[in-house]
Amino acid sequence: MQTVRHSEQTLKTALISKNPTLVSQYEKLDAGERRLLNKAFKADNDLFGPITLHSESDWIISHPEAPQDFEQFFSDPYRKAPSPEKRSIYIQCIGDILRFLKKKKPGDAFCIVGITMIDLYPRDSWNFVFGQASLTDGVGIFSFARYGSDFYSSRFEGKVNKLRRVSSSDYSVFENYYTPEVTSVLLLRSCKTLTHEIGHIFGLRHCQWLACLMQGSNHLEEADRRPLNLCPICLRKLQCAIGFNIIERYQALVRWIDDESADTPGVSMEHSCEDNVNLPKPVEAFKEWKEWIIKCLAVVQK
Repeated sequence: MQTVRHSEQTLKTALISKNPTLVSQYEKLDAGERRLLNKAFKADNDLFGPITLHSESDWIISHPEAPQDFEQFFSDPYRKAPSPEKRSIYIQCIGDILRFLKKKKPGDAFCIVGITMIDLYPRDSWNFVFGQASLTDGVGIFSFARYGSDFYSSRFEGKVNKLRRVSSSDYSVFENYYTPEVTSVLLLRSCKTLTHEIGHIFGLRHCQWLACLMQGSNHLEEADRRPLNLCPICLRKLQCAIGFNIIERYQALVRWIDDESADTPGVSMEHSCEDNVNLPKPVEAFKEWKEWIIKCLAVVQK
């Protein structure tokens, strides 16, 4: 096992920058927020660990990339940012793909992400993909089928053998197809995938600084090791992109974990599924993450 460690000065520069304008911007943040973000390079850091590599197939080794610090993120001319007119993220349950999403994208959407429990096969020459996205169009589609614990031991009865044209409301082609049980682990994996990919749409590249949600993952074992939280450098990027108070954000996340209801307040019924179903919300796998958030809140609110 290999550990990726950066010096205190390297992490400090990656977080704050040497650009006087960005340093001044950082110094204007709330003192509690800076106290939490500074954990990135402090010797007593017990919240944000280093990246660990377990094999040659892990992302950083097999996909060499230049790291992105905050200054590079801030200065990226191709980065898209939300605006008052386009500030919503829509999650659409569907059985079809990107062209459908592009047509269905609401006018106020920054991005729209389709989710499905059906395995994705973009073309005959591919065995599967976890997802596909078009960052320029702000659309993506992700399958959580292979996140089910019994996926590889199940027998598939519903494989589509012949392409046939059906109406957009006819889902009979998917009858008897495998759908995994909605477990706590599947929900955790799905949250990691969605938030990681939406982070890319906001302009965050793969993280190479600390253990972070924005780390790349080459296989399911590596994805499971990746935390659900952002490291301080990526957290500052996201805060810059959309604007939020860290205390309010973390308190809202704790409320979401504690809330037994699967309903999501504030979702427009206009864009929800016609056959609305009340899905279970198992959150046992989020317990460790909740404890981590509470520790962060203690630092910020000190």
